[in-house]
Amino acid sequence: MKLAFDRGTIRIQGDVRVPNSTWDERSRSYRAMALYYRDILDFLKRSGFDFDDEVLDLLPCPELHSSAVLRDYQNQALDAWTANDSRGIIVLPTGSGKTLVGIKAIAQLNTPTLVVAPTLDLVAQWRSRLKKEFKTEVGVLGGGEWEIKALTVSTYDSAYIHADKLGNRFGLIIFDEVHHLPAAGYRNIAEMFASPFRMGLTATFEREDGLHEELNRLVGGKVFEKRVKELTGTHLSPVRLEKIAVELTEKEKAEYETNQKIFSDYLARINLVIRGPADFQKLVMRSGRDPGARRALLARNRARDIAYNSISKMKKLSEILERHNDGRIFIFTEHNKLVYRISRQFLIPAITYRTTGKERSETLDRFRSGVYRAVVTSKVLDEGIDVPDADVGVILSGTGSERAFIQRLGRILRKKEGKQAVLYEIVSSETSEVNTARRRKKPLKQ
Repeated sequence: MKLAFDRGTIRIQGDVRVPNSTWDERSRSYRAMALYYRDILDFLKRSGFDFDDEVLDLLPCPELHSSAVLRDYQNQALDAWTANDSRGIIVLPTGSGKTLVGIKAIAQLNTPTLVVAPTLDLVAQWRSRLKKEFKTEVGVLGGGEWEIKALTVSTYDSAYIHADKLGNRFGLIIFDEVHHLPAAGYRNIAEMFASPFRMGLTATFEREDGLHEELNRLVGGKVFEKRVKELTGTHLSPVRLEKIAVELTEKEKAEYETNQKIFSDYLARINLVIRGPADFQKLVMRSGRDPGARRALLARNRARDIAYNSISKMKKLSEILERHNDGRIFIFTEHNKLVYRISRQFLIPAITYRTTGKERSETLDRFRSGVYRAVVTSKVLDEGIDVPDADVGVILSGTGSERAFIQRLGRILRKKEGKQAVLYEIVSSETSEVNTARRRKKPLKQ
């Protein structure tokens, strides 16, 4: 028998059918996704078969040593991953040092490693950190660059495109922000890489669509988790959450109730209860053929717009800015319309998806140095960008996403002597925002 890597698959030449393989008439051999390489090895060894293994063609690798010292919970995370045959997912809050756990795993295995990250910003951060830690050149794949080294960092998009060629060159693959991996297309990365060792890193494991269940097959399942409340006050700054309810003006309230009634009446008429994204998607699909569904969606959007952008919220924000006039403040909103309104009214620099990379870096550098004391943003800073330390966060609007909430909370939790972080949520009372705010804080109560 012989095992060989072939364009993201394992070709098995011989008379034995191994688990997870199917017959390929063209090559007259059994094939399996490269994902199952390690399982195939285990099966053949347990069964006592003689075979030649030509699957891995690992890149030449220098000695990889790390002098970094882990905190107690980071050591626990690495030990749990190691005990699970160096496979699985580690869940740690934003700002708690997930990258360092990955670095120690690389040093521990001393094998060629591919790190996969969702954004070019994260790719650059990983590359810089790895070069500094291991004192060696680090390859990069993405953003127009193609340089393959024993340590290489790639975007998810580039790893997907080149998985058939690179799937047998790395012993360890680390998926940063691993909750992206189960998405259609991206999961093929894990399936087409034969890397026997796999690590996933994230602050938020669950996906609203339930696809996180796929991670057990793709990476190895969750092996360690620490929640925000377990680390605040020790390894993360103590934090105070303050929810502030504000009243709509009479005009805003009347417009809100009118639009919300159009939406709720339509749902009642078609007997649809919105329990999650799947139910809402049904309504969106229906709007393509049903004018009533379209009117209901537009009315819902108008109602949300009123709740998100109420006059009272701006007054309350003004009070918070005055109260923390010596603080470092991040202001988060759901939509860019409110970002620009706040920026104009309070003369606060804004960061949105329209902000160029250069301008964004300059803004964050000035915030870091104290030139700017506040920055207002929509969702662009939720993930994948190295954000300076802040001690005050203000959420003026947002979805019920637990992931977005944890990411935003993490922006103010970096430990600093004497620091007391505070996160304000300003919500419009007697609107759907109240339940939305309750849903997104669920992780802190578990």
